[in-house]
Amino acid sequence: MLFFSLLIPHKWGNDVRASCCFQVCVAQFGFHTNIIVPVKNEIFDWRKYLTLNNDFQLKNSDNRYLGFGWGERNWYMNPPTELPLMLRKGFRALFFPNPSVLRVQKHDNFPQNYDIECIKVKQTDYLELMEFINNSFQLSQGGEKIRLINNPYTNISFYEAKGTYSILRNSNNWTAEGLKIANINTPLWAGLSGAIMHHLRYDYLNLGLTHGNEKSRVWARGIGV
Repeated sequence: MLFFSLLIPHKWGNDVRASCCFQVCVAQFGFHTNIIVPVKNEIFDWRKYLTLNNDFQLKNSDNRYLGFGWGERNWYMNPPTELPLMLRKGFRALFFPNPSVLRVQKHDNFPQNYDIECIKVKQTDYLELMEFINNSFQLSQGGEKIRLINNPYTNISFYEAKGTYSILRNSNNWTAEGLKIANINTPLWAGLSGAIMHHLRYDYLNLGLTHGNEKSRVWARGIGV
């Protein structure tokens, strides 16, 4: 039953996306998925909501992107490398409620080293997704986002996030929640990264959209951004 829930979509039928011009991308790396969007476009500018150091604060940020991922705080920030520790941390992450974290990665150009799928959405759906991501940050009493770690060498920052991580709501479930808000089809159960990517690829086959390396070239030319 669980296997079939990975293949069954939340909704049947395809939306008409010919007039949609805002692209949302999902990157898969290992067990996790990240949502990738431009730093800014004509309707949303992340520089108003995040402190982006160095040249990410420059006005010319059209070819720069942000990757957002939600996950278990200890595992995401300090990933284990030895099998015994991986098993121990993995068991705790899955079967106990754990504090969460948002991983934000800055990309100077559209990333080429991940398995990535993109899909076009309407303006209202895009803004709904941006609101979902922005509302996932835990705020301080002063209303500021709480940055826990900033690594300038990897361009990755970690922020305190809302919600608790468990087997019932993991990093891929968070990604799927955001995609559903943007009216992007997701699996009935989205606990595995491969299931999310499968449904995105299925949309490409049915809607005639670009994917794979061609998709990256489209982004590089600035189409649909």
